[in-house]
Amino acid sequence: MTSATPLFGPLRGLRVDLSSGSFTEEELPSEVRRAVLGGRGLGAWLALRERLHEVEPLAPGNRLILAPGPLTGTGAPASARYSVTARSPLTGTVFDGNSGGSWGVAFRRLGHDYLVVGGACDAPAYLLVSATGVELRPARDLWGLDVPATLDRLRELHPGCQAGVIGPAGERGVAFASIVNNRGRSLGRGGLGAVMGAKRLKAIVVARDGERRPPVADPERLAFVVYEAEKLLKANPITSQALPEFGTSVLVNVLNQAGALPTRNFRDSRFEGARAISGEALRDGYVERRSACRGCSIGCARRTTAGGEHGEGPEYESLWALGADCGVADLTAVVQANYACNRAGLDTITMGATIACAMELTEEGLLPGGPRFGDAAAVLRLAEATGAGEGLGAELAEGSARLAARYGRPELSMSVKGLELPAYDPRGMKAQGLAFATSNRGGCHLRANMLGPEILGVPKMVDRFATLGKAGLLINIQNLNAVLDSLSVCKFTAFAMKEDYYARLLSAVWGEPVEPQELLCAGERIWTLERLFNLAAGFTRADDTLPRRLLEEPVREGPAAGHVVDLPPMLDEYYVSRGWTAEGVPSAVKLARLGLDEGGALVEAAGGLADASPAGTPPARPATGGGAAEERPSP
Repeated sequence: MTSATPLFGPLRGLRVDLSSGSFTEEELPSEVRRAVLGGRGLGAWLALRERLHEVEPLAPGNRLILAPGPLTGTGAPASARYSVTARSPLTGTVFDGNSGGSWGVAFRRLGHDYLVVGGACDAPAYLLVSATGVELRPARDLWGLDVPATLDRLRELHPGCQAGVIGPAGERGVAFASIVNNRGRSLGRGGLGAVMGAKRLKAIVVARDGERRPPVADPERLAFVVYEAEKLLKANPITSQALPEFGTSVLVNVLNQAGALPTRNFRDSRFEGARAISGEALRDGYVERRSACRGCSIGCARRTTAGGEHGEGPEYESLWALGADCGVADLTAVVQANYACNRAGLDTITMGATIACAMELTEEGLLPGGPRFGDAAAVLRLAEATGAGEGLGAELAEGSARLAARYGRPELSMSVKGLELPAYDPRGMKAQGLAFATSNRGGCHLRANMLGPEILGVPKMVDRFATLGKAGLLINIQNLNAVLDSLSVCKFTAFAMKEDYYARLLSAVWGEPVEPQELLCAGERIWTLERLFNLAAGFTRADDTLPRRLLEEPVREGPAAGHVVDLPPMLDEYYVSRGWTAEGVPSAVKLARLGLDEGGALVEAAGGLADASPAGTPPARPATGGGAAEERPSP
């Protein structure tokens, strides 16, 4: 191997003030790079440093922090990704979305590590980032266009560009509006598109000016590690067979057979119509071709057709949310509803879960004339109405927590910290319930998915009905996922690769030795930064909970029959394993070990971090649909 020239140094960023139309360049010290890596980690650190927990999510003071990771664009497997961080209008938590596509690669080719966007435009505009700087351009002719039309128009104006855009949902402030990139890749959850819409920012465009690849200290060593990593991906049955053949939709039948496929707003855990909306049915009747993010050999995405329309997806969670969760077994309607969400720029998980909540409210007699379980036409109609802000869609646009609270039944929102749960019933996989409850951004499977150990046996099989003894395994997955989002690398690679490969990839890029344990420590540091943000925003142990249904209502039939989630002892074990107090506050010893104590280099670089103690009067945030948390009035 050739000797490497170290490239480890400060992080270079751009900061834009939409209110004044100005931008500046800035640098962050190398200690920040080493401590939080980039991507999600950098977003969490900046969000806490800039005290975004003190601002209203849709106010000009909220910021969008766009950050690729140190592996983005280097040729590392499945690394064409980036993160966007802000305070979420849906949850009030710190929130980041992580996306594939080519935006992050194009941005890094301009020589930047991150972009911070604050303020708000006086009139609709889009941001153009090029080799010569940043420019605001009017977007009056783009405002009102759906996502595909916006992307097409921007490609006409700026050939070869990469863009992140919002659709009508983001413009209207739908609380779960998404940001969508070229190739149809979405930053889907938490309403980051609504933050853009509140800033009257239609798009963030990266011009095709940067032809150079991001710098790599030791290209020869990197090429060798990439070669080895790709062999692992090709040898693993999940990354070489299941995902390429069926995509994520392969999980419909798997979870249904396990009795962990939430059905009809989590009233059941098996769906009698699962086969009709499964990955096998999608492949046989709707898939046109396989597709992939840039530079990815797995290729889990699908181009599909239904009812004369063509588009991306649906993924497993979308099939579930618009299908089983609503009691709908009409695959054509599910695929078309997915297309409607993609056009408007809507998160399909929250959309489907909010419709399911409305369906139960209807059956309870609280929403006269509302949709009913099994009504496929209603799912498509309401997805379109939500994007357009019409009729009942205007109410659904606030998400299920606010919807259920408005009708006096907050427990019917299947959400944690205001974020709707995805397609895994924790009564059939108990550690997944702990993962949902402790997720820093709300009910989420991407912070940690226990599907591997509890259902698939990866890296090992554990008893999915056991309550205790799994906190350590969950914490390791949470920390590793924080690393992957910060590098930025697709989480699917972790089915085949261990942390030592990510450390070797980063060592080759930086030209500095990085140990696997150092990466996991960085993941824990990032997780703790996010926890500190939420504590400062007023979240407490009471928010680390699950919907009452999952805590008190046993599954009625199937493999998980009779089970509920006994959360309190799991949460106690988790806090102890994290080194937190019984109230979920990181201890002084833990903060010191992570370099987050007063006087630490990372804290000094931030100019001080927010107080970890829960705030006395938190900013307004949505009522939760949880158990204990839903008992107290919303601030």
